[in-house]
Amino acid sequence: MLTSSVPSRREDDRVLDVGAGSQALVLTPSLRSPLSVVPPEAFENTLVVSTTRPPKKVEQLVRERGGDPNAVGLVPVSGSPVDYDGPLWTTSVVHPNDLSGIYERFERGMNHVKPGEGWVVFDNVNVLLMYAERTSVGNFVDSVATNVRRRNAAGAYALVRDAVTDETYEDLAKAFDDERDFRDDAP
Repeated sequence: MLTSSVPSRREDDRVLDVGAGSQALVLTPSLRSPLSVVPPEAFENTLVVSTTRPPKKVEQLVRERGGDPNAVGLVPVSGSPVDYDGPLWTTSVVHPNDLSGIYERFERGMNHVKPGEGWVVFDNVNVLLMYAERTSVGNFVDSVATNVRRRNAAGAYALVRDAVTDETYEDLAKAFDDERDFRDDAP
């Protein structure tokens, strides 16, 4: 479904610009969160599925970008317990090998994403590939993107392109409308 590939963004063009309903595969260096490239208005209504950062770090990124953590929901995906008592709305933690559990919590969070205005940010698809087969992860990502698209919300899904094979990349890219490459930008 990928319709275009955009070269790496530069000084005047560091913000991910996708319209409502559009789902973008965001190629990032390993230490960069896609939260660092979504537009400021995304933080008015965002659901984050985070496989790499605990809630405190997500809250910090939102604040650093000038967003209100009270307008951000979080699905924490971790192999460790998560203890958080802050302004982000959070689901219970789910292990990265539990794709069904992640999806169930994601669907619950989607109830808070406003059609035509909201954003879903998935940080980082690579982690799931460490715990589940490529085909399962591909189906999962496709289901998430389809659900977000139906809600007419914008989506940003981080992938560390340099850490996956061409075949894995091609399988995952099918789920998206667009691709943006932020690998040359500093984390």
